[in-house]
Amino acid sequence: MAKCEICDKEVKFSMQVSHSHRRTSRTCRPNIQSVKAVVDGTPKKMNVCTRCLRSGKVQRAI
Repeated sequence: MAKCEICDKEVKFSMQVSHSHRRTSRTCRPNIQSVKAVVDGTPKKMNVCTRCLRSGKVQRAI
């Protein structure tokens, strides 16, 4: 499963509860993108969540 290499965000497991209170398991997946980012001056391909991309924690390579 994909995991953000910056903030370590990964899949979470929880329960979905119906109106009659029957419980089934569900997964909450983060939006993880594979991007080319600049790390130590060199471009590198890494898996990053969109929140880290939007906040500017990762600089994309051109």
